[in-house]
Amino acid sequence: MSGNELGAFLLARRSRVSPQDAGLPRSTSRRVSGLRREEVAVLAGVSADYYARLEQGRERHPSGQVIDALARALNLDSDACWHAYRLAGLVPREDAPGAECVAPQLRQLMDAFPTAVAYVVNRRLDVLASNAPAAALLSPLADPRHMVRSLFRDPAARTLFAEWESVARDTVAALRLAYGHERHDRQLAALIAELRAGSETFTILWERQDVGRLGSRHKTFHHPLAGRMTLTYQTFEVQDAPGQSLLVGTAEPGSTDADRLALLCSVRPREGRQPLGAPR
Repeated sequence: MSGNELGAFLLARRSRVSPQDAGLPRSTSRRVSGLRREEVAVLAGVSADYYARLEQGRERHPSGQVIDALARALNLDSDACWHAYRLAGLVPREDAPGAECVAPQLRQLMDAFPTAVAYVVNRRLDVLASNAPAAALLSPLADPRHMVRSLFRDPAARTLFAEWESVARDTVAALRLAYGHERHDRQLAALIAELRAGSETFTILWERQDVGRLGSRHKTFHHPLAGRMTLTYQTFEVQDAPGQSLLVGTAEPGSTDADRLALLCSVRPREGRQPLGAPR
């Protein structure tokens, strides 16, 4: 990992903001993509020298006021702004990764969704527990517990996720957000290093410095048993277990997607995979 993470983040993000987006005059003689350092400095109300030192890692302790100004200059959304705060050391460090154990009450809640896929992930997006429909949905993957690794290393993922490119982009943005929370998590660092070494696509997406939560998404699947179906996902943070999120996928009532999801839900665990995280 770069020792100048804030500078790398600022550089990547300014390269994607056009002068027109920033309200600056159009120029015909630009040698850089996006904004120049001097333009970011003007927009943020800081000196060009100070901003250069931030990007170069010679200044590592900007104030919250400076981060707010840079966020406005670079059109950062809320997630990206908070990510910049974490990289600048302005958010208290989380000394340990989130809990890996899923509470029994949460498992019961997932099992109470007989016509929805539900699973719990940590910030690395490892699947910690799932209900039976989710286990059936993810069963084409060789290693459904480690979703990020499967997404980029398992050929079956490109078939299962019909819009693989979109899923990959959202996943890397969520992983980048997780890295801001847990830069001292050795498992997360090892996962990122492994994927950067083994996947050119992951490396390209990682270096874009996109940051975002999983939030609400539509995902389309090509499942070998149930066929093609689109589910609407909602993501809920688990309040009692920082770092854990509950993902729930449902189909539009009365739709073909709902019929195909019902077919998937009819598959019993012993016919497919054991629900992930289920007691053995």
